[in-house]
This record gives sequence, C-alpha cells and structure tokens, in this order.
Amino acid sequence: MTELKKPVLEAKNIEKFFYNPTETQVLKKVSFSVKRGEFVSVMGKSGCGKSTLLYILSTMDTSYSGELFMDEQMITGKPSDYLSHLRNEKIGFVFQFHYLINEFSVLENVMIPGLKLGKYSREEMEHRAIEKLKIFDMQDHALKKANQLSGGQKQRVAIARALINDPLIIMGDEPTGNLDKKNSDIVYNIFKSLAKDFNQTMLIVTHDPEFAEGTDRTIEMEDGRVIRQ
Repeated sequence: MTELKKPVLEAKNIEKFFYNPTETQVLKKVSFSVKRGEFVSVMGKSGCGKSTLLYILSTMDTSYSGELFMDEQMITGKPSDYLSHLRNEKIGFVFQFHYLINEFSVLENVMIPGLKLGKYSREEMEHRAIEKLKIFDMQDHALKKANQLSGGQKQRVAIARALINDPLIIMGDEPTGNLDKKNSDIVYNIFKSLAKDFNQTMLIVTHDPEFAEGTDRTIEMEDGRVIRQ
C-alpha cells in the first residue's frame, strides 16, 4: 500500500448512546475511513450526529462502542494520557470559534500546542510558528495581540495554530460557520491548498453545501447513520 493511500483515520461500527433521561441512540454503526491527503467533509441536518461523531474521532469522547484507528493503530480503549498526547501530536483542531487567547500575541497563540508537545526548543518553535503564519500571509501580524485582528484573520491564525505540530489530520467543526462569504471562501481556499500543496489530510464538519461540494468527498449523515460516502 503506498503512503498516499494509507488510511489515516478509520471508524468501524461506531455507536453512541445518550442517557438523559431516556436512552437515545445518536450514532448507529458508523464506518468509514479517511486516506492520507484526502480533504473530506461531513454533512447532515442539525441533530444528525455529525458533531458527536467528530468528538469521538478526535478522542475527546471515549464512551462509545465500535473501533477507532488512527495511523493504522487501534486507539479505542487507550488511557486518557495516551489520548491527550495523541491529540496534541497528531490532530489539529479548527472550530467555528477561533479560541485565541486575546492577551497573547498572534505568535504566542500559534506556538501554544507546540510548546505543550515539547518537541522543539522555544526558539525553534518561534521559527516554526512564523513559517506557518507565512502560509496565510499573516507573518506581519505576529506581534499583534489576538484581539487586534479581524474575524477572518483570527480564523487564519487558528488554522496556523492547528498546523504547528505538523498533524496527521486536521479536524474542523463548522470552521466557516461564523464567517461572511468572503472570509468563508478564503478559509475554504486555504484548506484546499493545504490538501493539494502539503498533502494535509482534513475532515471538516460543515453546514455549507458549497464548501462540501469543493472537497474530495462528502460523508453524508442522517439520523445517526452514514447514508453516503
């Protein structure tokens, strides 16, 4: 199997129940895989289970049945400290809200996951953070405080932060949900070029059919099931 075709993420028969107060099944035998370099979107109506699925795939929710593999290793049932390290090293997150720390500079915000991982010195981390900001033409804003940026700029910084540890996969939960059309297009184009130019694997939950249409593949969900992939 070539490096390009290897599955980066694989879900097998993932099921999830909520118990409040009655038992409700929110995910029903969800199975699919995402290959290296693929740009995949997940779509479906509100309440179909896509955000719940993303929490499981990102290892933040471990109360499910089924099997989850990352980088061809089964991660279901692994201890929380193992999963915490895995998340920081192998998954980059981009949310609907940027979650930047306002009193920190742009540079410091981008560096946070890298400093937490502790793989590089602070000096190397600063260099890496500037290199990531250059991808988004945001290097000239490096020393600004996060609250001095526009909404679109903040989301670009959030994507640079997601890339700082060279993750295996980027997971996004409605990353264009708070942006206007112009900035949504900018963020979409950034994702597209990350997949094309850097072979970055991405799995993005979105409500935006136009965004989904431009991805390599769309996983469509309905009532807790995958109905198309």
